Amino acid sequence: MRAMLKGIAASDGVACGRVYRFVEPDLRTKRRSITNLDYELNRFHQALEAAVSEVETIKTRATKNLGADSAQVFSAHIEMLQDPEFIGAVETQIKTERINAEVALASVANIYEGRLKEQNAYMQERVSDLHDITKRVTAHLLGVKLPDLALLKEPVVVVTHDLIPSDTVSVDAKYILGFVTDLGGRTSHSSILARSLNIPAVVGTQSATADLTDGTMVIVNGTRGSVISEPTKPELATAKQAMQDRAANMQRLATLRHHTTTSQDGVGVLLAANVGTANDIPNVLKNGAEAIGLMRTEFLYMDSEQLPTEDEQFLAYRQVVQALAPRPVVIRTLDIGGDKPLPYLKQKPEANPFLGARAIRQSLAHQNVFRSQLRALLRASAYGNLRIMFPMIATLDELRQAKAIYDDERSRLTTAKVPMGKVQVGMMVEVPAAAMLADRFAQEVDFMSIGTNDLIGYTMAADRTNQDVAYLYQPYHPAILRLVDRIVTAGHAAGIPVAMCGEMAGDPIAVPLLLGMGLDEFSMGAGSILKTRQLISQLDAKELQSLVETVLNSASTSQEVVTMVQAAVPDVLNQTD
Repeated sequence: MRAMLKGIAASDGVACGRVYRFVEPDLRTKRRSITNLDYELNRFHQALEAAVSEVETIKTRATKNLGADSAQVFSAHIEMLQDPEFIGAVETQIKTERINAEVALASVANIYEGRLKEQNAYMQERVSDLHDITKRVTAHLLGVKLPDLALLKEPVVVVTHDLIPSDTVSVDAKYILGFVTDLGGRTSHSSILARSLNIPAVVGTQSATADLTDGTMVIVNGTRGSVISEPTKPELATAKQAMQDRAANMQRLATLRHHTTTSQDGVGVLLAANVGTANDIPNVLKNGAEAIGLMRTEFLYMDSEQLPTEDEQFLAYRQVVQALAPRPVVIRTLDIGGDKPLPYLKQKPEANPFLGARAIRQSLAHQNVFRSQLRALLRASAYGNLRIMFPMIATLDELRQAKAIYDDERSRLTTAKVPMGKVQVGMMVEVPAAAMLADRFAQEVDFMSIGTNDLIGYTMAADRTNQDVAYLYQPYHPAILRLVDRIVTAGHAAGIPVAMCGEMAGDPIAVPLLLGMGLDEFSMGAGSILKTRQLISQLDAKELQSLVETVLNSASTSQEVVTMVQAAVPDVLNQTD
């Protein structure tokens, strides 16, 4: 049935393709008595074989995208699916109680779960693995398709309620034409992922998973924030032409890949990329990044069933640093909590985790984890141009404590004659308290990087993952712009560079203002780099200083800021549409 949905324009471009609903199916089972034992046992074994085949495919993809270490969890799943004791227990249930395989499997899984919970912490963590394999086998028994992005074999438009980082770690981007979600905003994981990969996306539609069915042809317009299902022939023709035009523009932008980033009046800035793992590096290099302005190390922890060892971290960091050398790589220390919990760290439930024990607060509370990460980073610094950045600093005491631990670990490695490079140490400015005291913080770090995703959320008192208050996520709000200008001014007064690693850094409305403020480094999703380089090359940084002054002194709302920017540089902005 034809439907037209509206949402938030999260990633520019138009895509046409068939829907792939990434939604958990109903796996509820009913107890049935059976008469043909051989048939039921054979059905169970066929489901096991199908599940093993799927997991092997996922493991292959994960090994390619994440590395062998991160893919080991899938080896454990295969072992559990082939465990003779587990299989035998299900067979016995089917035979003795003459019940259907689904119910027998659930019964045995419950028994095994109880046993695991009575054992040590490592075995308790296997409960989630048990849930995964039980769900997979049950889906095959019920004849229900279990959605898994790692199993895609043809290009599709992914329609889902929402995406979390763990959903996409083993995805092959060539199979994703576009994203459509019920929830989310411009800074949600699905939006950031889409922009980094140049994939059109519309988020926050409220009802996409309910209104769109598997296999339906849709047009996703990530520039306008619209989705059309069962489009007419003229609509398809228009969409395909837009796709061709965009592809041609991307080819033109590709000629800027090896250029430096310089404004029309000769002011040079650094365009950097935000990454999650070493697997993002090819896309970073393809898009001409001059640095990595933010590597989010939490993915290394989230992709593991237990804390990664110092050596595992060292190898991951070294890979990124070597690939970019001699270009700088800014690696952020562990930023967990909020929407990124780590079950194996046994974090306490919090009423408001975004205001709780997250990021640097967790690192200072779990110093063994923090010290291990710092040692791995310091060891990796010998292989390139590494910079270390502490997240969510709110007080000078936190910064000084983190630096003291860093200095202690560097001293220990020096005594042990471990090779290290020269490392700059900086901080993210994403808490309003730090922004207001930026002049004090600037005296104690080598660089500052503005994390606008959280800075906006905390300043506007709005959870950026909450659809009901998404309207308050306003990167152009005069209060936000005044804070950003204050941070840049404080950094320059102290003689240190100031970067921005939030999504605002690649926003075409924000870029002229940031250039006029004198921001030194813009770090963004790799897919936005070439468009931003082209935009900056057509802007006059000195002339934009007067625009910044007008905006900071006169604007009272986000819309007023947008109007002022569009009036000041209309021709340039029109070329970026």
